[in-house]
Amino acid sequence: MSIRPELLSKKDKVAIVATARKINLSEIDYSIKLLSSWGLEVVVGKTIGLENNQFAGDDTQRAEDIQGFLDDKDIKAIFCARGGYGSVRIIDKLDFKEFSKHPKCIIGYSDPTVLLMHIYFNLNIETIHGIMPYNINEDSSQSLALSSLKECLFEKTSHREYPSNSFNCKGKAKGDLIGGNLSILYSLLGSSSFGETEGKILFIEDLDEYLYHIDRIMQALKRAGKLDKLAGLIVGEFSLMHDNTIPFGKTAYEIIFDAVKEYNYPKAFNIPIGHIEEKNIAFVVGRETSLTIDNDNVIIEQ
Repeated sequence: MSIRPELLSKKDKVAIVATARKINLSEIDYSIKLLSSWGLEVVVGKTIGLENNQFAGDDTQRAEDIQGFLDDKDIKAIFCARGGYGSVRIIDKLDFKEFSKHPKCIIGYSDPTVLLMHIYFNLNIETIHGIMPYNINEDSSQSLALSSLKECLFEKTSHREYPSNSFNCKGKAKGDLIGGNLSILYSLLGSSSFGETEGKILFIEDLDEYLYHIDRIMQALKRAGKLDKLAGLIVGEFSLMHDNTIPFGKTAYEIIFDAVKEYNYPKAFNIPIGHIEEKNIAFVVGRETSLTIDNDNVIIEQ
């Protein structure tokens, strides 16, 4: 059983920190107002506004910023400000000793997949894969992405239903939910941030990748033994895929389906997880999850 951080309550302090690409305060102004409207007190990290080429400050600055919030008992949740690239450069600089004594919600997706996976496999603590402050604006204020995130932060359980897809494989599964951005998962292979997957439900999503690279990653995960003993697979959005002059000949979903078709576990495709800002449904990483797939729909319960 994984460790659940306490649910948020009104007047709780939460932090926004940049672990990867640079971001300005003006870009998260709306998210600060929205989180405040939920009754939360928002603390902005020192990395917001810092710049070191594409990063929000150098590795030491980014590590020290999130470390301070990990250690601060008064901070009840940490929102990764945005994705991009950079979290993998600081993950081994972080000390989770105080965090493990006083767990708190860590929220992010895309590049922060590094944090979500590392925390689960090393500390067995739940985190949240969901929309980040950079994506929160007036257009997304009433979105499914935000309402599902609020549900994960303030409520004990969730029940999600989605329509069937032609790639789906029917069945029922139960296991801890792990995963995130497929390219980031690939970068974690062979490290302590990507442990044994037997009996777990894996979810994957990606953006702006070449189709042959999706195939390369799936073959790498397969050869590393990450796919054969899963309890189930959830395939999210694969947005803005690229192809070469000589076509690869398959869509992203066809590539993924072919890689796992020999395995006899339920598989759900076209679930709204990933780079689809307003529909990026939040899920709790590390939580025991039930997956039910039949002819008509997909039910995911946490």
